[in-house]
Amino acid sequence: MDERRATVLRAVVENFIESAQPVGSAAVLSKTGLDVSPATVRNDLAALEAGGYLAQPHTSAGRIPTESGYRYFVDGLGPGSLDSAEVQQVRAFFAHAQGQIEELLSDTSRLLSDLTEYAAMVVAPSHDGDTIRSAQLVDLGGGRLLVVLVMSSGAVERTYVDVYSSPGLVAAAQGPATGAASAVLNEALTGRARSRRMAVRETGDAATDALVAAALSALAADEPASGELYVGGTSKITEQFEAVSSLRSVLSVLEEQLMVVTLLHSLVDRGLSVAIGSETGMQPLAECSVVVAPYQVDGETVGSVGLLGPTRMDYSKALAAVHTVSRRLTASLGDGDGAGVPAGVSRANLN
Repeated sequence: MDERRATVLRAVVENFIESAQPVGSAAVLSKTGLDVSPATVRNDLAALEAGGYLAQPHTSAGRIPTESGYRYFVDGLGPGSLDSAEVQQVRAFFAHAQGQIEELLSDTSRLLSDLTEYAAMVVAPSHDGDTIRSAQLVDLGGGRLLVVLVMSSGAVERTYVDVYSSPGLVAAAQGPATGAASAVLNEALTGRARSRRMAVRETGDAATDALVAAALSALAADEPASGELYVGGTSKITEQFEAVSSLRSVLSVLEEQLMVVTLLHSLVDRGLSVAIGSETGMQPLAECSVVVAPYQVDGETVGSVGLLGPTRMDYSKALAAVHTVSRRLTASLGDGDGAGVPAGVSRANLN
């Protein structure tokens, strides 16, 4: 493709993204300022259509981009950037982020959607290969106990222990055995994988052993799902599609957590930051594009953030938003300046 036709193609894509209307030669000339005649531009449009980059909905209409046209456009994009207000919005969000990692990831999906007006997706760290970095049994008072696990991915798990199932447990929880049980759990579980069966050798002290057993039982019943998905801005996707059937297909996909998690993992594994239409490999997303980037803990990819929108999405803005948020999320989980590390997670536990 020569330089002029590449310029014409970019103009068509940009105009269509802005207007959602077929683009003619007059609009191309207005946007590009090319010093050529309308007839020359029409010839270029016809050539781009013949090459599979553009399509003409009707004989007298202008052109719209095809998947190949979008792909050529996206491959030629620079890194892109958010404006100063948006950059400050992201910085402020991570500087003040509070709570455990699940809350952080859920809020991050809403932030990403607010920046772009598309549906945003954040995949939580997978527990495959995850190990326990520290374990604590915390006395909340009134006989209430909480097991807190800090995982190697940076995830913090909190599980309540039901001590009221036995009078002996209630008494143990109100005595000094809680501290001893916490020390036993931390020593026995640190460095081990999170699983439903985590046996710990008994100490010989009845109260301590009873509390340890109760904590392990609670953990077994509360094992989290791996790679949980957080979706923000689902309502905003309704404004992006005119056809009800298309919207229904997109929403049905977003409801299938495993399907979306698998898709984002696949794109990251393939080294793709943008999948357009059929490139997603999912027929219900034939009119959609997905923009994705991984985030890391200790230099290892543990999850991903992404956007789902129509194929005529603002790719430059979407790419800038996804990559900015993924970098800040990586930093907040321990690989950067530490801003926004969730409460209850120390730097020592994350690095």
